[in-house]
Amino acid sequence: MERLWAGWRIPYILADHDERAKGTIPGLSLFEGIEQSGLGDETTYILWRGDRCFALLNAYPYTSGHLMVLPKVAHANLEDLDDETYDELFRGVRMGVKAVKAAYDPQGVNVGINLGHASGAGVPDHLHVHVLPRWAADTNFMTSVAEARVLPESLADVWRRLQATWPDSAPSS
Repeated sequence: MERLWAGWRIPYILADHDERAKGTIPGLSLFEGIEQSGLGDETTYILWRGDRCFALLNAYPYTSGHLMVLPKVAHANLEDLDDETYDELFRGVRMGVKAVKAAYDPQGVNVGINLGHASGAGVPDHLHVHVLPRWAADTNFMTSVAEARVLPESLADVWRRLQATWPDSAPSS
């Protein structure tokens, strides 16, 4: 019998919704807290920082290479973004797509935003754009029967791979 290890997920699984939504700094959203934590990008898995937006790995990915691009300041709604933030957000998405394609050579890429809890947003108070590589038939019996995913590489390895292919090529600050 094969064993699948994903021990890094247990804090998320055991936490209730309110605990998962808390930021790392009181008064900030989850993502604001991560971005302002002062921790190194290798620890927070931040891939890129712009003036108004940044990109980081999804800590609970659907597949290897799953990243998110988001404003530095929390906004629940896309229409609440000023023009400069909106433009930088989608420049970051374009860079993320380029990095994913260069790092993983996928057959496709999903780009998506879930606005609001009912749409499936796990952190509805801070919009974020998901970017993830896809391949034909990239689901298997684990996904179909057990509603589980098997990820073949650690977040640290994914971060290094995407950091190396990020179009801006300069390490994030």
